[in-house]
Amino acid sequence: MAMNLRLTDSESEALRAKAEQEGRSMQEVARTAIAQYVSDRPQRLLSAIQRVRTEDRELLERLSK
Repeated sequence: MAMNLRLTDSESEALRAKAEQEGRSMQEVARTAIAQYVSDRPQRLLSAIQRVRTEDRELLERLSK
């Protein structure tokens, strides 16, 4: 599936620099980043939920009553 991705100038330059640094194409770097983001999402979500449970424990206990 083809898609267009609009980046700001600074995003495009950062992607270009990373691709050059790694000796890969901008497309390869972007696709790798997307794959990593998608696969890490469940763990990041669980971490965020745990952080809220810990940081807001007192508030959550009061709201549950």
